[in-house]
Amino acid sequence: MKFTTRDLTLIPIFTALMIVGAKVSIPLAAVPVTFQLFFAILAGLLLGARNGLMSQLLYVFMGLVGLPVFSYGGGFQYVFNPTFGYILGFAGCAFIVGALTQKISQMTFVKLTAIASVGFAFTYLFGNVYFYAIKNLYLASPIGLMDVFKIMMPYAIKDLILMLVAVSISVALLPRLRASKAIS
Repeated sequence: MKFTTRDLTLIPIFTALMIVGAKVSIPLAAVPVTFQLFFAILAGLLLGARNGLMSQLLYVFMGLVGLPVFSYGGGFQYVFNPTFGYILGFAGCAFIVGALTQKISQMTFVKLTAIASVGFAFTYLFGNVYFYAIKNLYLASPIGLMDVFKIMMPYAIKDLILMLVAVSISVALLPRLRASKAIS
C-alpha cells in the first residue's frame, strides 16, 4: 500500500478534524452532540475509501492508546463505553462513502446525498446495536433496541442536516480535488 505525499498530508488533517469534531461537543444525556459523523462523511467523500478509512483508523488508534481524542477521553477501556460503536461506525462510514464515491464520475448533490446516506445509515445502525449490546450485556442496564433508536433520533436529525452540509461542500471541492490529482 503506497501513500503519496498528498495522502500523508490529507489523512492526518482529517484525523485532526475528527478530534476537533469530538471535542467541540455539547454534553447531552448519554451521548454528546458532536461533529464527528460530519467529518467521517466528508473524509469518505473527499479522500476516497482507503484514505478516508485510514484517517478514521488513525483517530481510533490514537484514542485506544490513551490519547484523549474521544469526546470523553481515551484509553482501551473506551471500548466498553456504549458510544464506542459510533466511533467504529465512523471508520466504516468513511470507507463505504469513499468506495461509493469513487465509482461515480459526475458528482451531483443528489448522487452524493444518496452515497452519504448509506454511510449515515451504517453508522447509526452499527452504533445503535453496539450501544444496545454494551448497555444490556456489559453494563447490565437493560434497554430495548427500539428505545436506543428513539434516544438517538434527535442526534440523527442533527447529523442529517450536517450530512447535507458535507455533501454541499463536497460537490464544490470534489471536481477540484480530482482535477488536481490528475495534474500531480
